[in-house]
Amino acid sequence: LIICYQAVEDQLKICGHKKDADVFELFLSQKELTEVIDLSRFKKLKYLWLHHNKLHGITFITRNYCLAELHLNNNEIFDIQGLHSLHSLHILLLHHNELTNIEATVKELKGMLNLKTLTLYQNPLCQYNLYRLYTIYHLPGVELLDGNQVTEKERRSMITIFNHNKSHIVQSIAFGGKVDASWNPRSPLKQKPAQRVPSGI
Repeated sequence: LIICYQAVEDQLKICGHKKDADVFELFLSQKELTEVIDLSRFKKLKYLWLHHNKLHGITFITRNYCLAELHLNNNEIFDIQGLHSLHSLHILLLHHNELTNIEATVKELKGMLNLKTLTLYQNPLCQYNLYRLYTIYHLPGVELLDGNQVTEKERRSMITIFNHNKSHIVQSIAFGGKVDASWNPRSPLKQKPAQRVPSGI
């Protein structure tokens, strides 16, 4: 925590902030951080960069209610409990982490009605069957998922699959074939090849 405290203080000096209320953004990426001090003192914090560290959780930001953009990619995060309280988030980058439970992850993000951009690729949960459509179905407000625009074709597919009687085999528009509507998100597919990081993320 001492390293993080010093990193925060250095940022405040660089930006010339004298009051916590003046802090709207913090750059704490690539600091080798394994934990972060409680940032709730920065009540107007809107933009936070914490990518390329070694973080495991996010409890230190659960009371930063003004956050609109949060970069948590390239860490070792396996638990995002508490994110649901950040209703102002528009952009959330979580790719290259250790998230394994797609149901728990999506449930935590459901209350974020303003969330438009989300990245989850290169997490273990992405190996699960119909990961993308499942995420789109439960987070209908998201417009850009893993660097790709959510299409109307995908939205039609998710309705066909997830709103259909689960005892039937339904036709998937997106996959051009038959899929089992009684989908189990814990049913893994084969390991997918590493994805190229989309430009601009």
